[in-house]
Amino acid sequence: MKKIFALVFLVLTVGKIYAQNPESVLTKDHKIDSTKVILPDESYKRINQVITQIFNNYHYRKQTINDSLSVIIFDEYFKTLDNNRLYFLASDVESFSNYRDQFDNFVLEGSLEIPFKIFNLYKQRVNERIEYINKLLKTPFDFTVNEYYTPDRTNAPWAKTSDELNELWRLRIKNDALNLILSGKDWKSSVDVLSKRFQNFHKIILQYETEDVFSLFMNSFTRTYDPHSDYLSPAASTNFNISMKLSLEGIGAQLRSENDYTIVANVIPGGPAHKSGLLNEEDRIVGVAQGDDGEFVDIIGWRLDDAIQLIRGKKGTVVRLQILKANDNLNSAPKEIKLIRDEVKLEEQAAKSEILNVEEDGTNFKIGVVKLPSFYVDFEAQRLGKPDFKSTTRDVKEILSKFKQEKVDGVIIDLRNNGGGSLQEAITLTGLFIKNGPVVQVKNSSNIIEVNQDPDPAIFYDGPLAVITNRFSASASEIFSAAIQDYGRGIILGENTYGKGTVQNLIDLNRTIPVKDKTLGQVKLTIAKFYRINGGSTQNKGVKPDIEFPSPYSHEEFGESSMPAALPWDQIQPANYNRFGDLSKFVDQLKKKHDERVKKDPEFQLVMDEINEFISNRDKKEFSLNEKVRKEERDLAEVRKKKRDEERAKLSSIRVKDKSEVQPQTSSISDYELRESGKILADLILAKIG
Repeated sequence: MKKIFALVFLVLTVGKIYAQNPESVLTKDHKIDSTKVILPDESYKRINQVITQIFNNYHYRKQTINDSLSVIIFDEYFKTLDNNRLYFLASDVESFSNYRDQFDNFVLEGSLEIPFKIFNLYKQRVNERIEYINKLLKTPFDFTVNEYYTPDRTNAPWAKTSDELNELWRLRIKNDALNLILSGKDWKSSVDVLSKRFQNFHKIILQYETEDVFSLFMNSFTRTYDPHSDYLSPAASTNFNISMKLSLEGIGAQLRSENDYTIVANVIPGGPAHKSGLLNEEDRIVGVAQGDDGEFVDIIGWRLDDAIQLIRGKKGTVVRLQILKANDNLNSAPKEIKLIRDEVKLEEQAAKSEILNVEEDGTNFKIGVVKLPSFYVDFEAQRLGKPDFKSTTRDVKEILSKFKQEKVDGVIIDLRNNGGGSLQEAITLTGLFIKNGPVVQVKNSSNIIEVNQDPDPAIFYDGPLAVITNRFSASASEIFSAAIQDYGRGIILGENTYGKGTVQNLIDLNRTIPVKDKTLGQVKLTIAKFYRINGGSTQNKGVKPDIEFPSPYSHEEFGESSMPAALPWDQIQPANYNRFGDLSKFVDQLKKKHDERVKKDPEFQLVMDEINEFISNRDKKEFSLNEKVRKEERDLAEVRKKKRDEERAKLSSIRVKDKSEVQPQTSSISDYELRESGKILADLILAKIG
């Protein structure tokens, strides 16, 4: 099990990243046949059995593959194919219910006949839906009647009859058409867009081959263990390896799928999306076009893998995206942005610094800010023994040296949107702020615990410290912030972190199952868990800040705890460590001053208004299909947004005139959370002096 501790690059993988020719999504070479029945070849039986054996023997979660698990696999497979319950009928699911308690035998024996039968029925149902959609679009809808559409059907019952399913689709297509009309298209143009949308989706499903179906089924099995364990097909395996080397030829974003939308889960620092500032977390990508004048392909309703293939592409090529911003409601018109695909270079992920000038209780403070987008290291240069290889700890140490010269009063480490990276860098970075001692504990599937220590007995910076986190801070970010909190070394501010406290390892199936004339994929499985030095896991719960900022995300909706089959939180014995100090005695006082301050802060009110509107839009279950009502809702939302933008511009102008801002001027000028963090750290400095 030594392999566990050799895995040092840990990233929050919310979505999948692929690097394929975007045109290949819709133009594969093989013939498309809507009646083709897909069958597994004999080699997949052995591959299936080996994958099952690997999970049974080496996954951290020890679970028995029995009838109880079979039911979960059965449900997960239908969910994988038809998450929103818009293709299968209740009778379809019922027709396979005799096999509900046999899926455990299927994965153990490598029996794929029934899973492939289910997929072939799914393909047939897609064919029928496309025929019905084409029929629907021959007649314009009446947008004056009061009807309502419910987009989320993940927990709804399966439709009992074809007529019931037709009605669900009529409302869905009517809603899609209304969205297009509200964006300025006429009926003819709307029909054209919708026809192409579903023709393209249909074409992709028809192009599925044996490997694609096998991958769908195997991942329905692997997801019963935990959300970070996967079977990676040969193509997915190749591109996962590319992504882990940070050689991402594309837009530099991780994506996920929800309710027919492709959603930005994470913008990768140093990538085209990050540098452009045009694409942010939770934005929805609804259309993709190649080059400066290529035609947009509507990707609403597409599978995530297929959408990603269309978005990704070769370095230097242009991709245009139609996006709905995170705060946009269903009525908003998509915005078009243009990005030039490029590699995400290590040097562009480097830590950056700025100085925040804060005035609090009549005293001026100079706060050094370290913006850390990831925990990076140049593995290749390190392996070659280059003395000046690039790493997070080296870069931050250099920044701290400059801060000392500038005589800052305190330091903020900004880990917002930092999805993780090198475990060793998280450990050595922590070592800059503590004298010595443990940083993180790792327990493997054999219950062996390894305590990872700070290798440097010296403390490089011993001044006032704060760490900012949000719901997108994960993995290595959680290890660092948890250690700083447990040592009492600094105060943690912001949102609760993601809660990914697990370690994954890759197993190459080509070395395990030699199959003649066949390239195999890989298995990614969870083999260990992280534990804080106080004994609590970072898994599931994440790191809770000492002072929390308002967030649009709750743990039920986003983060590890919202994911099915996520490993639970637990605890082990604390490590042996000496606290640096006790900041808990100051927290109530700091929180009281923070609460008093934000009550009077007009920008805080704007932030809360924005968050509340985001939550309201996200939680809305039902949407009117009356054009007049929807226009009124859209206009009201646009008025509110315009008013907020105007108020924010006024406040920004006042701060610039007062020079109470970040120097030099950066995008942080509009960063309310950063400024408030500076004030809280200033309060801490004053409290410790007092």
